[in-house]
Amino acid sequence: MAADHPFAEYVRILGKGPKMWRDLSFDEARKAMTMVLSGSADPLQIGAYLLLLRRKGETGEELAGMVAAARDQFLDPAVTAAVDFDWPSYADRHRQQPWFILAALLLADQGYRILMHGIAGYAEGYAPTRPVLERLKVPIAPSLATAADQLEESNLVYVGLETFCPSLQDLFELRPMLGVRTAVNTFGRDLNPFNAPYQLQGVFHPPYKDLHLQTLKVLGQKNSFIFKGGGGEVQRNPMKPVHMDVIREGEITSLEWPTMTDQSVYRWREEDLEPEQIVRMWQGELDLPVPELAIIGTLAFALKQADNSLPIGEAEERARSIWKSRDKQRFS
Repeated sequence: MAADHPFAEYVRILGKGPKMWRDLSFDEARKAMTMVLSGSADPLQIGAYLLLLRRKGETGEELAGMVAAARDQFLDPAVTAAVDFDWPSYADRHRQQPWFILAALLLADQGYRILMHGIAGYAEGYAPTRPVLERLKVPIAPSLATAADQLEESNLVYVGLETFCPSLQDLFELRPMLGVRTAVNTFGRDLNPFNAPYQLQGVFHPPYKDLHLQTLKVLGQKNSFIFKGGGGEVQRNPMKPVHMDVIREGEITSLEWPTMTDQSVYRWREEDLEPEQIVRMWQGELDLPVPELAIIGTLAFALKQADNSLPIGEAEERARSIWKSRDKQRFS
């Protein structure tokens, strides 16, 4: 009789009967994901593993182990850069404009260095991040090494997951086959390639906030703001209050941000999704009060994270002042 495949151990841990399965430890999750990413697991095993994880619900320990495994697989593992903010962008189906890019630009204009990273996302009928970055002439690096170099010249640089961890990108491609998102869609946001001290996390489903919180705690992330973000991105919805889970210098706390407007109805999914709309917004040609507040509110999050002494109201006022004083001719 043939011996069990080495990866079968991890499928067995998760797939035993109702009273016999258990969660994986950090080390087990790291070893299992290392086998997946290095090509040592069979595709059948990978599908079973990811779906069993989803069915039971991942833990922070498991996701942190997977992040560690992915970092081990980076194509430029020794490359680093001095950055202030890690800004993940992993929502694949934007049904609204990625207004958050303007907030990131404004933050970069204040002298903060930002690495934005993510996946391409669906294009037809959606508004992916990358076309807007291209229109705004934000550098899109072909590798982490190039991103490190470009950060010497530009305070905002983007790098695609496929360029620094292609084996993880391949797992994102499984969604059409499996029909559901998997742990990959969750832990990809936590990679923080350059170990930035500040990290912003916008999640689509509120229950995932605590999961990211626990994951980042295990990983030793010093500062993180985790909140329900518009379209699953780092984007404030100004029409609703925000309950924000916070890691501040390694300690877990929270912040309550009040609504920014009395307007309660804005149809995000009816926006014109052409990238040029973002430029028109910057140039002051569009009268869209709610998206404008989304930009200001998102910037305020970052300003507050960088300077905890700022009261929430003052952070928003400072963000509003930065927005009003922007160079509207910049992208003419």
